[in-house]
Amino acid sequence: MNFNVNETLFRTITQYNDTSYTVCYVAPPRTVSDGIWGDPNSGRTPLKSFFPIFQLQILIIFALTQICRCITKPLGLPVFISQTMAGLILAGSFELAPLQNYMKMLFPFGSHDIISSISSIGLVFFIFINGVQMDFSIITRTGNKAWAISMTGLVASILLGLTPIAFFPNKAHITDTYVTLALHSLTSFPVVASFLNELKIQNSELGRLALSSALVSDVLTTIVASIGVAAMTTPNVRVMATDLLSLFLFVLFVPIIFRPMMLWIIKHTPEGRPVNDGYIYVIISMVFVLGKVSVELNHEFVLGAFILGLSVPEGPPLGSALVKKLQFFSNTFLLPIFVTTAMLRADFKMDYSSSTVLFNGLVILITHLAKIMGCFLSALFCHMPVIDAFTLALIMNTKGIVEIGSLCAFYDNNLIDSKTYAMIMISVMVIASIMQLSIKFLYDPSRKYAGYQKRNIISLRPNSVLRILVAIYKPNHITPSIDFLDICHPTTEQPITVDALHLIDLVGRVLPVFITNGLQKQTSSIGPCRYSDNVILAFDMFRHDNPNATSVFTYTAISPPDLMYENVCTLALDKVASMIILHFHQRWSSDGGVESDDKNLRLLNCKVLETAPCTVGILVTRASQPRKDPCTKLAIIYLGGADDEEVLCLAKRATVNPNISIVVYHLVVKHQIPELEDLMVMEHEVLQEVKYAQNVKYEEVFVKGGSDTAVFLRDIVHAHDFFIVGRRHGINDSQTTGLTDWSEFPELGAIGDFLSSPDFKCDASVLVVQQQLSH
Repeated sequence: MNFNVNETLFRTITQYNDTSYTVCYVAPPRTVSDGIWGDPNSGRTPLKSFFPIFQLQILIIFALTQICRCITKPLGLPVFISQTMAGLILAGSFELAPLQNYMKMLFPFGSHDIISSISSIGLVFFIFINGVQMDFSIITRTGNKAWAISMTGLVASILLGLTPIAFFPNKAHITDTYVTLALHSLTSFPVVASFLNELKIQNSELGRLALSSALVSDVLTTIVASIGVAAMTTPNVRVMATDLLSLFLFVLFVPIIFRPMMLWIIKHTPEGRPVNDGYIYVIISMVFVLGKVSVELNHEFVLGAFILGLSVPEGPPLGSALVKKLQFFSNTFLLPIFVTTAMLRADFKMDYSSSTVLFNGLVILITHLAKIMGCFLSALFCHMPVIDAFTLALIMNTKGIVEIGSLCAFYDNNLIDSKTYAMIMISVMVIASIMQLSIKFLYDPSRKYAGYQKRNIISLRPNSVLRILVAIYKPNHITPSIDFLDICHPTTEQPITVDALHLIDLVGRVLPVFITNGLQKQTSSIGPCRYSDNVILAFDMFRHDNPNATSVFTYTAISPPDLMYENVCTLALDKVASMIILHFHQRWSSDGGVESDDKNLRLLNCKVLETAPCTVGILVTRASQPRKDPCTKLAIIYLGGADDEEVLCLAKRATVNPNISIVVYHLVVKHQIPELEDLMVMEHEVLQEVKYAQNVKYEEVFVKGGSDTAVFLRDIVHAHDFFIVGRRHGINDSQTTGLTDWSEFPELGAIGDFLSSPDFKCDASVLVVQQQLSH
């Protein structure tokens, strides 16, 4: 190998022997340059200075990873595949004659160690963040199913993965084979969590089981891997015993010392206020301190970061603050650089037909097949459906960034050669791609709603229980929800069962949490219960105000905002709800100003409207002033259709409430006046019942089109306290012609959107109802 000093960051290079060189750095090193127009005699040119070269390398890697992501995203490949592809492109560019000089200039010899060392901080913070987000106490609450699946898969992969060594002992390079077996038999919790997050299924029942199984498997494999590494690196039994004892004491004492400190920080943080930045920076500094301690104890640097992360209480306020502070810096900025540079270190120029490569390939194949079969059979034994069991087995076999980080550590410690390094890098890419594409094809979490029996209000038998699921996302949603339930007027003849679901954003933790608040004694150790105290109290008071007419059950769901709809729809499915009540993402004051606007809430509403197994109502509320008149003036806008039939069913229940006066406005197209008598005969039975109820006023309003409807609605909007309208999604009729073109929020329908306009400075609330869509 010949070096040109101009293609390095060194001052001089002297060949010492055939394989060794003596290099000379400038002291102090040239960190920054004098700029493009600087003094050439100083030698501080941009391409001979560390920091400008580092910036150029980051720019090139970032551009390549984004270009590759544009290619891989439509194909459904994992995110880190685009980063490995960028490394392959850069590695291949060194071999192309037209690009060789440019690549040597942009990636001079001596700069690889710098960018690899800096970017490895991203891996350290990635492991630390996942430790923070991990609820380690779930190990004690995980059911037998997760333990059986994880242990069976691990044992099967290790035992059967060793069979090639038994049959072909002469073909095996012991250290390389054991590393290959270890990396492909383990299941990493951070990798599975990232994998499920990309597929948007971590909130599904299968995703929850996969996370629990991965957590158990990760703990078991960490123990096995630590013993294996100690055995390979320290042949002396006494030294190995000392290393293992130090590991045990390290894992034991770090939580004992730091966990109380973290709890003290949380205790001294005022409720609703962020954690002091000083505490955050001290904890981040301790990541590096404990990393150094773990290295001194002959263990990996990331071990200290992981143990400290486990010591941090997950969730807000401390866990979420650390995640927010480090998420971008590690996962978005440094981690892609680390993966790309890891690929740059691989030498893919090897004989792929050699016995060593073929033998390691056989070990990889047998290990994965054994783990898939082990997880699959144990899942079947736990009475899981075949497709779900096979999907879970594939999830437990996925690979990712943690395996790449471990592979780099083994390579740096000379435990594997370059052939094994390159081969495992290829296998990680291939396996991760196959697993993700296969799971996308096999598993669709929304399929459980398909074919679900028709569940709506109009299908209920007379005087049957109306089961309503109320989703509470913000504190100001509690009072409007109870006001609507009061309109439904539960009685002993027409009782109501309310399932109140408190939705909380998943921040600072990985595992979604679902809590049945009636079982608080069993789940008192789970901190998030306390966030639902106001919800529990408010609905419990509603139950006491309506004795023998109302049953109330409260739940808490902590999940990612884009997957909250799964909690809502699954609970509605399980509880056989007839209606789901959601809240509009904007809340207007009486003077027309926007008090709150939450895009996550709008996403939730739209997804529930698409997939709900029952009728859905979106409640639009304004900041109202206390009314002097205790009587509620309720208006029903009726045009006809399935959604409006649901509206009439709600109005029918409200007719028995003496504190509600109801007006039903039946909008009829003006040119249909001659046909009005025929129309009256064809009207629905529910409309007839509502029309002639005791406290109901019925009006027929004749309109020519959408403009007349808008004028009419503008005239009555201030005369009522509450409107109930149908969404009428996908229906085009003369009464709303033109209104749809001006609709800002399609989820409210044409009339609902018009009545909810902030231009109307009124206190009236609007409930927009959609009957269950056919799936």
